[in-house]
Amino acid sequence: MEDVLLQDWEKKSADHQRVYKQFLLRANKNKVLKALPSLHDEAFEKIDCLQCGNCCKGFSPRFKTPDIKRIAKHLKMKDGDFINQYLFVDSEGDHVLKTKPCSFLGQDNYCSIYEVRPSDCARFPYTDEDVLLKRPSLTQKNSTFCPAVYFVLEKLIQQK
Repeated sequence: MEDVLLQDWEKKSADHQRVYKQFLLRANKNKVLKALPSLHDEAFEKIDCLQCGNCCKGFSPRFKTPDIKRIAKHLKMKDGDFINQYLFVDSEGDHVLKTKPCSFLGQDNYCSIYEVRPSDCARFPYTDEDVLLKRPSLTQKNSTFCPAVYFVLEKLIQQK
């Protein structure tokens, strides 16, 4: 992560939250969606998730029914046993992890269920899809702990 933009990114992201909010609310949707694939690729050329793992350390994905079934099968567990051992229903009615960091995150930041991980994990950080614009408050929150979201937002703002 020797990119200048990424130096002190946590502080810069915190300082730029108002700018991000205004940008996301006023952005030209078509222009942003066209730019996302290349910016997403550029971000992940510079950022190694295994050096970070913030998403898995401090937050839980939603575990949808297909995720629960797939992961429980992979772990050779009954769906109900998987839910009882690892999940609870949050205030929004979603199944989420009981513990942080994620129960499946290793010391090396590798995921022990990577090949069957929840769809939220597979899609995160949403920097190559319209969720970035459709859920601006989520994008802002993600920019505070994910350097890729921060990077993409900064690049989008520079392109204005």
